[in-house]
Amino acid sequence: MTITRRDVLLGATATAALVPLAARAQTSEVVIGVIYPFSGGSAQQGVDAQKAYETALEVINKDTDFDLPLAKGEGLPGLGGAKVRLVFADHQADPQKGRAEAERLITQEKVSAIIGTYQSAVAVTVSQICERYQVPFVSADNSSPSLHRRGLKYYFRAAPHDEMYSAAMFDFFDAMKKKGTKIETLSLFHEDTIFGTDSGNAQAKIAGERAYKIVTDIKYRANSPSLSAEVQQLKSANADVLMPSSYTTDGILLVKTMAELGYKPNAIVAQDAGFSEKALYDAVGDKLEGVISRGTFSLDLAQKRPMVGKINEMFKTRSGKDFNDLTSRQFMGLIILADAISRAKSTDGEKIRDALAATDIPGEQTIMPWKRVKFDEMGQNNDADPVLLQYIGGKFVTIFPPQAAIAEAVWPMK
Repeated sequence: MTITRRDVLLGATATAALVPLAARAQTSEVVIGVIYPFSGGSAQQGVDAQKAYETALEVINKDTDFDLPLAKGEGLPGLGGAKVRLVFADHQADPQKGRAEAERLITQEKVSAIIGTYQSAVAVTVSQICERYQVPFVSADNSSPSLHRRGLKYYFRAAPHDEMYSAAMFDFFDAMKKKGTKIETLSLFHEDTIFGTDSGNAQAKIAGERAYKIVTDIKYRANSPSLSAEVQQLKSANADVLMPSSYTTDGILLVKTMAELGYKPNAIVAQDAGFSEKALYDAVGDKLEGVISRGTFSLDLAQKRPMVGKINEMFKTRSGKDFNDLTSRQFMGLIILADAISRAKSTDGEKIRDALAATDIPGEQTIMPWKRVKFDEMGQNNDADPVLLQYIGGKFVTIFPPQAAIAEAVWPMK
């Protein structure tokens, strides 16, 4: 039986009737909840996310001269210049903690919407609470494909999901093969939460469709203390490409274990996550010259769109880092959400939800190499075009697709 958005909405309406929330009148301040890990092993992601959201907040609340929604003028014009205030909550990478924090933000902090969450497993529970209370949830940086297919009416994701990212990887493999590069066998390596599981499934499906042979498919326990046995399997299989889907601490352990056991694949093409994080390259970057990761953001775009470089500098002043695939999605997520609240001319959840559903922002009015931001009936933007980035000389350069690339891929890895 297929669960539709209407079915979930009816259930949510019945539940919400038990805990009615007064429609929020127009106000001089709009409160948005931001849920991330601010403690534990993923705390750095939360710290970086906070800097990204504070950068977006400056664009929204102050008069900045960028070609972005809400950049010109102060505050939200649809609400008489009301300013946005963010309330940050720590989910500690725990889905149940995320559920509790979402409920607290809605019932106590009176937020008009919630954005988050880094881990897809946490997005599952947070979005369910938002649906129950009819409060919009913007999934800024979660990439699990199943998230938008649960029939939720209040769920929105502007960025690509892992099926879209994986398709871009295989488009790249096809293009390399046409140039004479040998790419026939693949090793999949993914952690066991919804992120890794969905990623591995998407890659296995596309590999089958395009006649690539998976010689080993390893699902490992997230935050495992040792990956020696798994790396031995990878080394024995010796595939043409290793495709990891791992968060930062697991990614560091993987690379260190590969070095210890003398495993050097021809190529690593990663599903972002830890492989887009500065912490990973600070720890093991010397072993990753030539690694490729998918992404949605390319700083190279600043050459064509100067505001991308200027906004990156604003973020860098706060964080000491350039935008990466995660922080760029977080920045844009808040801009898109605030724009919808302004167009809704209300802090009422249903009106904001309808405004999000009506969003249509040209790609040129984002910091991304996307065609546009427009949500389908499931809340997914299908016009968010992924890119592939290669780590060369201590920085990432765009190598695919051709219209976004500024360099040819180095293959094999050094």
